Amino acid sequence: MPPSGSPEATMVSSGPTGKRLTVLSGPSGVGKSTVVAELRRSHPEVWLSVSVTTRSPRPGETHGVEYYFVDGAEFDRMVAGGELLEWAEFAGNRYGTPRVPVERKLAEGVPTLLEIDLQGARQVRESMPEALLVFLAPPSWEELESRLRGRGTEPEDVIERRLAAGRVELAAEKEFDLSLVNTAVKDVCGRLVALLK
Repeated sequence: MPPSGSPEATMVSSGPTGKRLTVLSGPSGVGKSTVVAELRRSHPEVWLSVSVTTRSPRPGETHGVEYYFVDGAEFDRMVAGGELLEWAEFAGNRYGTPRVPVERKLAEGVPTLLEIDLQGARQVRESMPEALLVFLAPPSWEELESRLRGRGTEPEDVIERRLAAGRVELAAEKEFDLSLVNTAVKDVCGRLVALLK
């Protein structure tokens, strides 16, 4: 079920973020990509990790901007070589985070944000326990379903899989250090930037 209460952040643990990685996660359709796009536009000082994926580009997506698009064999090579900080399979496609660029930016003290799914966030928690995990929640379940159906980019069976996964992802909110309800993209961006700095 969706979180209750105000759209203000709910702190589960506190303390300064320092030079640690900040991870943004939440159910499919909650608006993670929209938040990331706004961060890219309004806060260029924040470095956003670009994931690698085996899925095909959607209209308007550019290789190296939204994702690095690779085939299955290249993804397998990256996994086998330990080149991914985390990786997961979702809706028949695989997604992963290249390790070296993240480690390099953190070492340089650059505010670093990673946008990934629940499975990936759990892997980051294992490999980088100091990372700050932020859960982006929808204002309501109905709003989440409306956003997923409103995309118009996926067939009904994929939407149903995403909705089923969304229920599981919402139930995992308590595993995160902090929750933000996505009622307004600019507000969420402001809170994330404050955490990152």
